[in-house]
Amino acid sequence: MVSAIAGEAKYVPEGIPVVVTGVGKTAAAVATARALAGIDTTDLVVLNVGTTGALRDGLSGLYLPSEVINHDLNADAIRAIGLDPMESLPIDGGDGTVLASGDVFVTDPAIRARLAERADLVDMEAYGVAFACRQFGVPVRLVKHVSDAADEAAMDWPALVDASAKVLGEWVRAETSRSA
Repeated sequence: MVSAIAGEAKYVPEGIPVVVTGVGKTAAAVATARALAGIDTTDLVVLNVGTTGALRDGLSGLYLPSEVINHDLNADAIRAIGLDPMESLPIDGGDGTVLASGDVFVTDPAIRARLAERADLVDMEAYGVAFACRQFGVPVRLVKHVSDAADEAAMDWPALVDASAKVLGEWVRAETSRSA
């Protein structure tokens, strides 16, 4: 299991290995790749468990995104020079939601509105985790709990993490007992 900070994985059941990546896509990709490089990945599915901001009013609760997009990449310019920016990665087993992932902590209403044109949710690590898993041929599931509305109130995120962590821990507990 992979989380950006230890607080997001605080309620994950004992015995489940947790990789804490740090904040942002680069840290998430490096930490995930380092963890995958050191183990047998046969039959492994990586869970990326963490908080997310809602890009649309009324979104709350737990989501398993079906797609993650790298939102702070100039994909059009990269395509224009003949390269594939791979800005969108499909995620098997998702619920149909789209997660925008980038190194911007979204609190600005204009950025939120622009991202909401392409996605339902926003975080800072899922794309890096999914990209690393893809490079290693390891399936990944994104499990995200809405902690805030990706607006100015998101600055209260540190106080909101624990409530999300409880829901995420319950989901992991239920999933692991179901597959055991």
